[in-house]
Amino acid sequence: MMIDINTMISITEASSDFSKVTRLVDENGAAIILENNAPRYVIMELPNTDKLKFVSDDEAARISDRLIGKHIEAYKELAK
Repeated sequence: MMIDINTMISITEASSDFSKVTRLVDENGAAIILENNAPRYVIMELPNTDKLKFVSDDEAARISDRLIGKHIEAYKELAK
């Protein structure tokens, strides 16, 4: 599963504005919920679940590290 950074939302924002999560899913097919700046949950439409590709914890950590490194300034701005 390719992760689009436009589908990411913090767990805090997701819990306070779940309608934003559903809009992300409607527009992009999935929403990635971040916990402690790392992908933690995927929300997607039920018909799309057959497209899931699972990765190991190590691969998910490498992807997360790469995304954080690539977008560190955005994460710093979001953390304010």
